[in-house]
Amino acid sequence: MPAQNAMRMRDDLVDLEPYDPGACVQEVILSANENPFGVPRALREAMNEAVAQSAFNRYPDPLADALREDIASWHGVSRDCVIVGNGGDEIIFDLLLAFGGSQRTLIDCPPTFSIYALYAKLTGTNVVTIVRDETDFSIDCESVEKAAAQADLIMLTSPNNPTGNLVDPAWVQKLAASTDALVIVDEAYVEFAKEGSTCLPLVSSCGNVAVLRTFSKAFALAGARCGYLIGPADVVRGIAAVRQPYSVNVLSQAVARVAVQGRAAYQLDIEEIRRERARLIDRLSEIDGIEVWPSEGNFVLVRMPNASEVYERLRDRFSILVRNFSRSAGLKDCLRITVGTPGENQRVVSALDMLRKEMK
Repeated sequence: MPAQNAMRMRDDLVDLEPYDPGACVQEVILSANENPFGVPRALREAMNEAVAQSAFNRYPDPLADALREDIASWHGVSRDCVIVGNGGDEIIFDLLLAFGGSQRTLIDCPPTFSIYALYAKLTGTNVVTIVRDETDFSIDCESVEKAAAQADLIMLTSPNNPTGNLVDPAWVQKLAASTDALVIVDEAYVEFAKEGSTCLPLVSSCGNVAVLRTFSKAFALAGARCGYLIGPADVVRGIAAVRQPYSVNVLSQAVARVAVQGRAAYQLDIEEIRRERARLIDRLSEIDGIEVWPSEGNFVLVRMPNASEVYERLRDRFSILVRNFSRSAGLKDCLRITVGTPGENQRVVSALDMLRKEMK
């Protein structure tokens, strides 16, 4: 019997590896920027009831129109300017699929969310990389403005993952006015940021700005995989044209509607995460040898000697999982720590203090 030839990937993708966030079972999970408090008790019963009433034998609304209506009403926009996806990741991919490609260029500003560059590669989109400042991770605004004249898409993240800093909406407005490119602002963590941080008002005032949001972080629905984009109606139509049918299941649509309608119930936990973030930054800054950056997200970026070894000892000895970025470009010896519950934050601070003293 002749031997079967192995299927060969596309030459331009053969070096890719599966996305690996380093997930594993530990007592304390501070690696994925999830809301540690979960869905507020006041909404859990409503979500359970919404799920119970869902028709499992029927396909979901293909565009999640009821959820789109809720989101549109919340943000004061037309439903035509809202699209829902299977997490923000699907929307990013569909955006590049619809508006990227071999004759199009994306501006990316690393270190940032690595999915942007990955999906650009998958869709054959050219990438202009403009690296952030190595000390404070601020964007090189002048270089972005110069490159914008030849770009089709500009991806900005605010707060930026994993560095935690914001982009100034006033600068985004200036940038959008200077280019025909679509400026996308990924605001997955904006609920944790200070007031006035969002670029949402620019969607209507600029005409070439889109804002990406998610229910995975502040709204404690990471397992539901549901995100949305608010942008120009023609951009929404383009994404809708290329997206996979029925990508947001009936259960995710149901619980996301409850989250939108009951969004005020999340505010106490969001405020607690902000307080714990400040406390975590202060406590980590007191440990000798650890550099800590300010953050407007629900996570903190730190740098220390031998970060990979520290990561492994946290995991194997203390059952604490954080995110290891120490081998990523521009993030040598860096770890990202999600803001957890007060008890979880105390555990990671105590463990890091002990490890730093042992490893001097």
